[in-house]
Amino acid sequence: MYLYRAIDSVGDTVEFFFSQHRDLVAAKRFLRKALQRHGHPERIVIDGSQTNREAIVSCDAESRLRDRSRRRLKPIRIRKSQYLNNRIEQDHRRIKRRIRSMLGFKSQASAATILSGIEMIHMMRKRQARYAYNPSPSIAEQFDILAA
Repeated sequence: MYLYRAIDSVGDTVEFFFSQHRDLVAAKRFLRKALQRHGHPERIVIDGSQTNREAIVSCDAESRLRDRSRRRLKPIRIRKSQYLNNRIEQDHRRIKRRIRSMLGFKSQASAATILSGIEMIHMMRKRQARYAYNPSPSIAEQFDILAA
């Protein structure tokens, strides 16, 4: 089972997706979801995975074809570097540490549910869940708001 994650240049979590397979279909599904929610990025840094590169090229072409604005979208620049990818690996470390102590998952459904909860708490700790009426709520207050 694989966890796809994307962060932006300042380290905030952009999107995450849990899949049973690490293939082109799963990579495309993750990228479509991220592009739909967060728009067209200027560049993406990836590791050496050829599948991720193919998914980015394919989803980029699809999104540019669907774009109905009059301005011309530039293609997404893909940077392949194990060193530039270090930011996502460091961010991913906390999730790996939490999962390792659980000794794995028994089913796909329970894994997806638990990982989405772990990601939500991780995002709250990074102060990504901001609310207008209270600019710095505690983690418990944020959880109460999201659980309601």
